[in-house]
Amino acid sequence: MNQQFDAVVVGAGQAGPSLAERLGKSGRKVAVIERKLVGGTCVNTGCIPTKTMVASAYTAQMARRAEEYGVHHGGNVRIDMEQVWKRTRGISERSRGNVESWLDGMPNVTLLRGHAMFESPRTLRVGDTVIEANEFFLNVGGRAVVPDFPGVDTVPYLTNVGMMDLRELPRHLIVVGGSYIGLEFGQMFRRFGADVTIVERSERFLPREDPEVSAAIVEILQRDGITLHLGAECIELQGQAGDVGIVAKCAEPRMEVRGTHLLLAVGRRPNTDMLGLDKAGVATDEHGYIMVDDACRTNVEGIWAMGDCNGKGAFTHTSYNDYEIVAANVLDNEPRKISDRIVTYALFIDPPLARAGLTEQEALRKGYDVRVGVRPMARVGRAIERGETQGFMKVIVDGKSNQLLGAAILGVNGDEAIHCLLDTMYAKAPYQTVTHAVHIHPTVAELIPTTLQDLKPAGAR
Repeated sequence: MNQQFDAVVVGAGQAGPSLAERLGKSGRKVAVIERKLVGGTCVNTGCIPTKTMVASAYTAQMARRAEEYGVHHGGNVRIDMEQVWKRTRGISERSRGNVESWLDGMPNVTLLRGHAMFESPRTLRVGDTVIEANEFFLNVGGRAVVPDFPGVDTVPYLTNVGMMDLRELPRHLIVVGGSYIGLEFGQMFRRFGADVTIVERSERFLPREDPEVSAAIVEILQRDGITLHLGAECIELQGQAGDVGIVAKCAEPRMEVRGTHLLLAVGRRPNTDMLGLDKAGVATDEHGYIMVDDACRTNVEGIWAMGDCNGKGAFTHTSYNDYEIVAANVLDNEPRKISDRIVTYALFIDPPLARAGLTEQEALRKGYDVRVGVRPMARVGRAIERGETQGFMKVIVDGKSNQLLGAAILGVNGDEAIHCLLDTMYAKAPYQTVTHAVHIHPTVAELIPTTLQDLKPAGAR
């Protein structure tokens, strides 16, 4: 059976439904193809469920600290993992249902279920149906990398997806990978009550961050009672269900850790290997990411790629921005570009790390006249009042142009406060725009101007 559409969106993640709606409203006949769960990673196995679990873990931690605030609850904190799971699933499923209802109500848009594979640059197959169209928009996302460690085929392990299906608390969770997913799950399950060991092959956690940021995060995790190992090379997996372990044979000294559960959090890969891209002539790089230009166009006319599968960003917000760029170029005759995007993201441990723009090390490598301002969260009134004073603020400015180059806020509400800097960066306004603004008291953001008023040359602090 053949079906004809004007446009086809493959993948109903963050970018797909929004673009489908715009395409449908433009008068195009649109198909959205989803092989699994509408909503993509964010709704089903990423942002929404993980941050729901982070909220449960934060609540458990604050309950343990209740007496510091004069609140007495008269007993030990007990975690009901079944209830945590139910709450997490409920919120995720409601969000997915909302996206499904939204798609169902879109004019000129049809949702098709199944796995899509190209048969030519203008046709793809979904089961027994061959779909023809002039425009294809790929939003197929990514999945966890499973490294080829010795023992990976026989030793039971979890990825981020399986972690969210745990309904009993692990006695001892081993996390391989000290980046964003690994650190979030590690702290989360430590606060639920598990013993946690995090193993990282690099010589420091989060090596793309400035060293003092990495060091402060290590201190935060260790304060929570998490065991950390660095420099874990030549990893081998051992054991069986309930008794798993890793051996890092090249570590100095040789490293061996035993536990009950194992999480592999060593990166992600794009879901492009089963799309039949070769039959469409679409080029990918050595990692499988679809190669695109500054407007998300592939090398094949009429085919675009958005979100995690194009390697230009690994976040929900960059995926959504890809949609905005595609819609602007295809529908609005507005030449928006990926290269106009300022790098920004957050690590949602507690307290969170929020990042925008360049690190200090990156700014120095690029030759800027770097000026840096730093303020500990212990000197932020709002953090003191809340009893959450771990971390610091750091802002980076070009001394010649007075432009903001970047920022890191590791501290309570940092993931919200950083946006006043990010917006100023997009406006290309001088940093004095922030220092001259009147901010609400008492907030975390009100101390950003003070931090900017104490700039010093890089290395002078």
